[in-house]
Amino acid sequence: MERTNVSNWTGSAKTAELVRKQIFDRFGQDEANNYDPKSNCLTFNQWLNQGYKVIKGEKAIKSFIVIEQKDDKGGVVRKFPKTVNLFYVCQVEKIG
Repeated sequence: MERTNVSNWTGSAKTAELVRKQIFDRFGQDEANNYDPKSNCLTFNQWLNQGYKVIKGEKAIKSFIVIEQKDDKGGVVRKFPKTVNLFYVCQVEKIG
């Protein structure tokens, strides 16, 4: 698969390492070294938009994003984490 940036990932080094560790645990060091959060570890819908589907039975890699709740003036009043389900390139196949 060609590496093109298809994700709008803006996460931190901490979240990238969290995902890299899960990839290492499941697929080994070589795949952990190939991990790129903008091109080969995407959400279900991002894979579908690229013409790929998740292989039946694959379990999601868990990550998180921080959601900022803002007031009417645009000021942040609350931050909270939201779980994001990701799938690595080894967990998808081309549609058709």
